[in-house]
Amino acid sequence: MGMTMTQKILAAHAGLPEVKAGQLIEAKLDMVLGNDITSPVAINEFEKCGACSVFDKNRIALVLDHFVPNKDIKAAEQCRQTRNFAGKYDIKNFFDVGRMGIEHALLPEQGIVGPGDCIIGADSHTCTYGALGAFSTGVGSTDMAAGMISGKAWFKVPSAIRVTLKGKPTGFVSGKDVILHLIGEIGVDGALYQSLEFTGDGVAALSMDDRLSIANMAIEAGAKNGIFPVDDVTRSYCEGRFTRTPVEYTADEDAEYTREVVIDLSTLRPTVSFPHLPENTRTIDEIGEKEVKIDQAVIGSCTNGRMEDLRAAASLLKGRKVADGVRCIVIPGTQQIYLQAMKEGLIETFITAGAVVSTPTCGPCLGGYMGVLGKGERAISTTNRNFVGRMGHVESEVYLASPAVAAASAVTGYITDPAAL
Repeated sequence: MGMTMTQKILAAHAGLPEVKAGQLIEAKLDMVLGNDITSPVAINEFEKCGACSVFDKNRIALVLDHFVPNKDIKAAEQCRQTRNFAGKYDIKNFFDVGRMGIEHALLPEQGIVGPGDCIIGADSHTCTYGALGAFSTGVGSTDMAAGMISGKAWFKVPSAIRVTLKGKPTGFVSGKDVILHLIGEIGVDGALYQSLEFTGDGVAALSMDDRLSIANMAIEAGAKNGIFPVDDVTRSYCEGRFTRTPVEYTADEDAEYTREVVIDLSTLRPTVSFPHLPENTRTIDEIGEKEVKIDQAVIGSCTNGRMEDLRAAASLLKGRKVADGVRCIVIPGTQQIYLQAMKEGLIETFITAGAVVSTPTCGPCLGGYMGVLGKGERAISTTNRNFVGRMGHVESEVYLASPAVAAASAVTGYITDPAAL
C-alpha cells in the first residue's frame, strides 16, 4: 500500500523505507518552536533533566508573541526566562519586541520552515506550516524540551482524509471560508488524529495566504496536521526565503485514505462560525440582516493577520466609518506586514475609519489583552477558536469569520455580508 504526503515525510525523517498508520516512530526534527507561554515550561523541564546543550541552535525558534509587549509582571518574567535561555544557548531564531511577529505568520515569512520539513511546536496551531508542504504539528512543552535536547520526537503515524478541492472561489470567499466550511461539514472531531491532505485542481486557485489560513485551523477539526502539495505557488513563495534545500513529497496513487471530502470552491459563500464551537457554521445568507449585533471586531491573528487579509479589510473600511459602539482592532501578523501595510496606506485607512492598529501579538485571540471581552459582549473575529470564555468573560461570545466579513460587520455593527456594503 502506498503512502500519503505526511507518511512519506515521517518515513524519511525516521530513516524508514515506509510507515503505516498507527505505527510508532522516532523522527528527526528540522525545527522546534516555542513561544512566551510554552517555552518557560519547556525550559524548566530542560533544566530539570540536567541538559546543558541544545541539539542545534539554528533549528530552534523562540518567538515572544502571546503577551508581548508584556501586559503584566508574570508575562514579563516568562519573557525574561525565555530571553535568557536564548542568550545562553545562542538561539539563532529568537524574536523579541521590535523584531517579533505572531509565530505562525513569522516563521514562513522568514523562511525558517519549508517544504519537506518535520516540525514540532509547543502551540497547537503549529499545523500552519503544512501549507508549505511540511509535516508540522503542535506538541506539549515537555515534548518541546525533549526536541530541543535530542532533535527528535516520537509520533504515531496518522491516517489521512483526502480533501479534494475543485473550482475557484468567487466574490469575498477566502481560505478562512474554506476551512470553516470544512469544519462545519466534518465537525471538530471529524479528523481526530488524522492528516487533512488537500488536493485537487482547486488548490491552484488558492494563494499562499489562503493555504496558511486553512492549514492553521486543521487542528480545529481534530487533525494531527493539514498539508498541501508543493506547486508553483509554494515554490514562488519559498524562493528567496527558504535557505535550506526544499524537499517535495507527493502522495502515492494507491495511498490509503479513511474518507474523501469534496469541496467545490465556486459554490462556497462567506461563512461564520457561531459560539461556542468552530463547527457551528452558517453561510452569510443564513444570517439575518440585523440578527447578530456586535461590540467588537478583531482582524488579525496567526489565522488572518497577513497582507491579503489586511488588504481585504481595508478595501471595505476605506471611505467608511466603524459603527458607533463597535471597537475595531487590527493586528498585523508581523513587523514586515505592518511596514508593508503602512507603505500601501492601509494603516491610514484603518485609523481614519476609526479602528486601532496594534503591534503584532496574539493578544485578544486567547483572551490575553488588546481586546478582552466583558460579560454579554459579542465579537466577530478572524481568529481560530470561539470556545466559552476564549476571548474574555464566560458569558461573552465569539463569532469566527474572514477579514472581509469582520470589516463589513465593523461598519454596520451587525454581522454583515461584505457584498452588501
